[in-house]
Amino acid sequence: MSIYLQHFALKREPFSIVPDPDFLYPSQQHRQAVAHLKYGLDREGGFILLTGEVGTGKTTLTRTILQRIPAHVRVAYVLNSKLNETDLLASICDELAIKLQKSKNLSFSKICIDALNQDLLASHAKGQKTLIVIEEAQNLSADVLETLRLLSNLETNTHKLLHILLVGQPELLEILGQKQLRQLNQRVVSRFHLLPLEQSELSNYINHRLHHAGATGPIFDQSCIKVLFRLTKGVPRLINLICHQSLLAAYSLGAKSVSPALVKDASVEILSGLDNGKPNTPNKPMIAGLLLALMMVSVFMFLPRSTLDSLGLLVAIDKLNAEIVTPKAENIAPEGTGPTAEDVMEKHNELLVVDDLVADSVEQSATLSFIVEESMIDSGFTETSNPLVNLLAAWSIASSEVYSPEAFARIAATFGLQPEKVTQSAPWMLNAVDRPGIVVLNENDGLLKSYLLTYIDEDSVTLTMKDGEIDLDLDQFKDRWTGSFLYLWRPHKEFELLMQGDTDKLAMSWLQEKLSMGDEGIEKVITGGRYTEAVKDQVVEFQRRHGLKADGIVGRQTLMRLNELFDDEIPRLRGSVH
Repeated sequence: MSIYLQHFALKREPFSIVPDPDFLYPSQQHRQAVAHLKYGLDREGGFILLTGEVGTGKTTLTRTILQRIPAHVRVAYVLNSKLNETDLLASICDELAIKLQKSKNLSFSKICIDALNQDLLASHAKGQKTLIVIEEAQNLSADVLETLRLLSNLETNTHKLLHILLVGQPELLEILGQKQLRQLNQRVVSRFHLLPLEQSELSNYINHRLHHAGATGPIFDQSCIKVLFRLTKGVPRLINLICHQSLLAAYSLGAKSVSPALVKDASVEILSGLDNGKPNTPNKPMIAGLLLALMMVSVFMFLPRSTLDSLGLLVAIDKLNAEIVTPKAENIAPEGTGPTAEDVMEKHNELLVVDDLVADSVEQSATLSFIVEESMIDSGFTETSNPLVNLLAAWSIASSEVYSPEAFARIAATFGLQPEKVTQSAPWMLNAVDRPGIVVLNENDGLLKSYLLTYIDEDSVTLTMKDGEIDLDLDQFKDRWTGSFLYLWRPHKEFELLMQGDTDKLAMSWLQEKLSMGDEGIEKVITGGRYTEAVKDQVVEFQRRHGLKADGIVGRQTLMRLNELFDDEIPRLRGSVH
């Protein structure tokens, strides 16, 4: 019992992390979850899924449902999910008080399944239902999940005999999305993914728990809510831990209410101990990434600057140096196989993307100057022949004062566009990009000149210049082209790149919506905001249909293709070959 109870006139701890159903906050989301689970139980057997991130209240919700379950439903509640097949069967039989007969001729698994089948048939004859609940189901092996699928086959001629509720973290969705488990996944009759609380719910959540603990009025200042949400992102377990610590701090000071300052102080101890007690210790992937970056930089440092400039790597190295000084967790790649040459080039191109097109920083100016070459800004151009102006005009943007990289980027960013430059390219890359863009050609006098490329097919290209349009044979174009290509594209504002294991609720919602539109015929799957293996398979299928690299990564080319399929206003290279 906490020492602050008497100080705040409370009868019990309001913010215990024990999953007590009495403290369940009846949010709209929780009511929806109960409805989904009830619907699953009303069906004739099958699997029910309840997933959610760590600390979102899955166990509390499960126990609340079990408290309200009808008397005719028997429950086998399995808390330990790290079991093999035989131990799981034994646990289920033990929970249902099924006596097992010994036999020298049968395996233990066979004995358990036969006994369970007979028990289920007898219970069904009495009008009873049987529910198996397994917590932390993301820990179940593929063999154990297959055993559960076989148990779900137990049936009469007209009824399934078993309901199985799997409660787990979002990884469970990824596991069930694997091809070898598709039969089990198809037997899920109801599923719900529990999300953290919204900021608008936080005040009611706290007061709800305080009320059930005996409080007669608010204890936390209303100004604490924004601070709490920023610290916890709405995760109930973190909210409870910080609120408990805040009450202790208020008690120690003799305060009758909790201020934002106390919440901040209390959070330091809680949040600093969550990362295995080593909040400031770099993890292995970070160390490995930094070592690799240092090795790359050390190699490039011995190359002449002219060579680096010709390879287009100066900006990449500058950004890499910045990453080493201040590494960002979100930029650390997940552990896995080493990069291929193609992956390295893709990453190189990504480094050239302007991160914030409207920031007036020195780094940005250098990057934009690299992307928009001097040859692309010819003072001899008129208002209507400036290639930068014409490139913006291709996107229906009217602008005349575009004689600097910063001005070009600022105008593009205003309309949600991002400049991208491909170097050392080939005509097939232009087909893949499928956007009008600026190319730099070698002239007869040895100088370089910029043109707006508006058309390409298997035989010719069309360029816009001072005097209008000219057509070039494709072979002539290839002989004169420097390989540099600057184009604009409109990335979705919610994300830049997605790969398996990423979590991004808004981005996943957008991706699922796009994949299911039009003639794609790709069915939406429940992901809980995670890029699961099932989603990766869908992305791979989409990439194959459209001639893209089928790597399952939602990168720039995949995003561009998704955008152009459902937006007729996006300019394209007319006659582009796919």
